[in-house]
Amino acid sequence: MKQAVQNEVDFVLLGGDLFHDNKPSRKTMHCCMEVMRKYCMGDRPIIFEILSDQAVNFSHSKFPWVNYLDSNLNISIPVFSVHGNHDDPTGADGLCAIDLLSCAGLINHFGRSRSVEKLEISPVLLQKGNTRIALYGIGSIPDERLYRMFINNQVTMLRPREDEDGWFNLFVIHQNRSKHGATNYIPEQFLDDFLDLVVWGHEHECKIAPVRNEQQLFYVTQPGSSVITSLSPGEAVKKHIGLLRVKGKKMNLQKIPLQTIRQFFIQDVTLSEHPDLFSPEQPNVMLKVMDFCQEKVEEMLEEAERQRLGNSLTPEKPLIRLRVDYSGGFEVFNTMRFSQKFVDRVANPKDILHFIRHREAKDNIKEEGMDFEAILSHPTSEVLQLRVEDLVKEYFQKAEKNVQLSLLTEQGMGKAVQEFVDKEEKDAIEELIKYQLEKTQRYLRERRVEATEEKIDEEIRQFRDSKRNTAEEDEEVQEAIIRAKAHRDRSDSVRDDDLNLSDEPADIAVESDEASTSAPTIRGRGRGSRGTSRRGRGAASKSGRGGHGQKGSLSSALTSKSIMDAFQGSTQRTSRGNTPKTYAEEITIEDSDSDENVAFLKCSKPKQKLTSLSASKRGSQSQSQSFKGVCFDDEDEDEFDPFKGSRPQRR
Repeated sequence: MKQAVQNEVDFVLLGGDLFHDNKPSRKTMHCCMEVMRKYCMGDRPIIFEILSDQAVNFSHSKFPWVNYLDSNLNISIPVFSVHGNHDDPTGADGLCAIDLLSCAGLINHFGRSRSVEKLEISPVLLQKGNTRIALYGIGSIPDERLYRMFINNQVTMLRPREDEDGWFNLFVIHQNRSKHGATNYIPEQFLDDFLDLVVWGHEHECKIAPVRNEQQLFYVTQPGSSVITSLSPGEAVKKHIGLLRVKGKKMNLQKIPLQTIRQFFIQDVTLSEHPDLFSPEQPNVMLKVMDFCQEKVEEMLEEAERQRLGNSLTPEKPLIRLRVDYSGGFEVFNTMRFSQKFVDRVANPKDILHFIRHREAKDNIKEEGMDFEAILSHPTSEVLQLRVEDLVKEYFQKAEKNVQLSLLTEQGMGKAVQEFVDKEEKDAIEELIKYQLEKTQRYLRERRVEATEEKIDEEIRQFRDSKRNTAEEDEEVQEAIIRAKAHRDRSDSVRDDDLNLSDEPADIAVESDEASTSAPTIRGRGRGSRGTSRRGRGAASKSGRGGHGQKGSLSSALTSKSIMDAFQGSTQRTSRGNTPKTYAEEITIEDSDSDENVAFLKCSKPKQKLTSLSASKRGSQSQSQSFKGVCFDDEDEDEFDPFKGSRPQRR
């Protein structure tokens, strides 16, 4: 934000994941709002205008207009942002942390989509003089769902009807760029070829220098994360932001290194590659390996000290990671004792060492089940990178036939477990099971299936398989999340009503149709770091089954429910008969003369292009750059100025 003020940018563009947690702490939210208010508000005039229908661009907001046009706010640098997968909308109301900043007038949140079957992207149209930008954006969507939309031609990008080739088309996307599975990423070839520049969020590695896609003929820049969130090689790349200058169809992207980022150094060593230093047969080999690792860590600390000289903004303690491959008969040593030597010198003393070992090939490898204890015994940074839905899918792939899912699909269950873990939707699994049970029972009644176990099993299997990788599967998970949210909201309101009964005793026993024993008093324990924390003392406890007789016990049960409780709770009810992870671009638009409003023209995604290209389309790199008017500066070369020879311009 300091760089934005110093360079007098027109606006700041964020590619999602402003927050690393879906429910950021109060301190985090306060710091963010403090920075936004400090740098985004002021008397500097906004010298570009918005031409598109703001009621369409910000239709999800209660204030459907750009913040700098609000008469109650004094904005000097607008911020435009899509949401990421870490701060995406959740719950029945579909709200996220960015919506709070949007409601406060600090951020313009665009790129929202509520449909799970089709996507229509309407751009934010900006104009400054004769330079016009069509700003497209898609907030984070599950990659498998968006992949399916592109395959089925359900993604449409609207284009201005008037002079559609005179716009600089800028697209912000927050999806997997690298391939993590068959459909768990978005290929660049899926995007429309009329785009000029794609700002790719989500990926943490900084690859901010634009790369030309030779098939679609647009450029892609990947700013990466603004902070280090994991001890992986991609995070060790120097962090940058980009200063983008646009004039007409020409652009220039200048890399600006961030100075306040904590240093991070990572190195790999293989013990078997140093037979001259030690071998597994030596008596004191463990001490020699420990000394060798200490020497490597000291080298990284010395390099950190050299790079930090002259830069007082860089934090003093760096992050250090040494990955040690001990294959070949070596043994690991006590990492805690090793870490004590660097407690006051590194920011992550407990995670300095990471021991790995490559499995040796065996002739007869038997299929084994997943060892969750082995997974969780890995370092914390590795466990945090595991995707919950991938673990669920892998578990059922390796599980025996007698423990396979019969009602639910693996993908649906994986998403429900992910909501349980990541978003703290404690009833998501239970509600998904109940909802799917209802649908399956209705399906069997409508089909009038013969009442034999074999026939019923066959119909259920066909019904489940028909939903795999379809929109219906996503809708079931969304419905379960909505039910879970409504269930939690009801319990919250019931608990609040009980706490407000000041003229009644603290312990109340309500008669039930079965038992009349009263439960002990329930005391809520506020846990500030959790978004579903229960607060207050002396909450009334009530006994009895169903209806309002569960008010007190329900609120306490939700606070400590585990994943196994979520599964067991649903099956017990059924048996009783109650079936029912900051990507920043700073933008400057050059002055010129003004233009009028523009209408839209639909432009559906064309059919998939062949991989072979004609000679005229390939061309040379220099020809393509001159054709699109694109040039990028390099740290070792003089800065490119696309405006040389023209009259003096203001940024």
